[in-house]
Amino acid sequence: MNLHEIQEQLRAQQLDGWLFFDHHERDPIAYRVLSLALKQHVTRRWYYWIPANGEPVKLVHRIESGMLDSLPGERKLYSGWREQRQLLECILKNAERVAMQFSPECMIPYVSLVDGGTVDLIRGLGKEVATSGPLVQYFEARWKTGQLETHYFAGRLMDLIRSEAFEEISNRIRANGSVQEIEIAEFIRGRFAEQGMVTDSGPIVAVNANASNPHYTPSTASSSPIGPGDFVLIDMWAKLDRPGAVYYDITWTGYCGEQPPSEIVNVFQVVCEARDRAVEAVRSAIAEKRQIAGWEVDDAARGYIQEQGFGEYFTHRTGHSIGEEVHGNGANLDNLETRDERPIIPRTCFSVEPGIYLEKFGIRSEINCYVSEKDAGPTGEVQHELVRI
Repeated sequence: MNLHEIQEQLRAQQLDGWLFFDHHERDPIAYRVLSLALKQHVTRRWYYWIPANGEPVKLVHRIESGMLDSLPGERKLYSGWREQRQLLECILKNAERVAMQFSPECMIPYVSLVDGGTVDLIRGLGKEVATSGPLVQYFEARWKTGQLETHYFAGRLMDLIRSEAFEEISNRIRANGSVQEIEIAEFIRGRFAEQGMVTDSGPIVAVNANASNPHYTPSTASSSPIGPGDFVLIDMWAKLDRPGAVYYDITWTGYCGEQPPSEIVNVFQVVCEARDRAVEAVRSAIAEKRQIAGWEVDDAARGYIQEQGFGEYFTHRTGHSIGEEVHGNGANLDNLETRDERPIIPRTCFSVEPGIYLEKFGIRSEINCYVSEKDAGPTGEVQHELVRI
């Protein structure tokens, strides 16, 4: 835990402090931000208060008095709920705006981890409970030294494996007339293992109407054949099998034949233009040193798709934060499922993946975009034409 940096951010965001709370290990963010290792079961509530200025204070139950011993600050002990409330009131007496893992209307579910009753408790003490979302992004989503290199390394391997996967589809169709989705998914997973990469799930290999389900995954029990004249979507994500490595997450599409139908080509072009408009919105904002929020980037992509008459068929956010987990804790490109008002900040990465999902096929084009102090842009190959399989 970097206490100085946390307090610096609290002052920058005009917050009086950050109140961490946990019971039964409900808030993994707290343990990561505080670098707090679990040594025993958390059967009693604990609180850790980091004021914008001054020394932290820890409030722990007497039968778990050593729970926060690894953290700096004065320790206060309680047993009963009345004593707990009294001590919290004392700890927070000089605070007005208190950050917690809370999101108004659960707009950012990744951050909304504190239960409603605890929020009621702090509000009952006369405090404003503010979302810790921007703080969580700053301390959780910014990549550390060396992580960008693991992303680039994974990207080079992934782009190779993606190309091999489309080639494998072509080879098996020529040899056998068709190939099952699950066979290509297994091929990709095998190549991940051979290249020293790991993933939490997937990949998605979807033919025709299956590609209209954004979270479709083939299995041994449910898999469709891919053959001549078929449309294919491959969505794959993985990272290097080493500590601190971050994910690379892409979606590419192809057609089994020389000339794809004009309807598929048209939808593909609309999706790609929406993707590129989202990237340009971020790039220009960073170049101009102008703040831009996740919801605004979503609007840039979604607005174009709506203009082209496909708005109702774009049923998910434009992109998600990427980190050591494929879905990270930074700003998402979202003004549909949520309104993500967190600003896009340097040293973060996110997917850009607009999609249009029609009855017979669905097209998504996904790249990863990294933001530095000076610029922003894709971190790997960008698809501009359908793969001819």
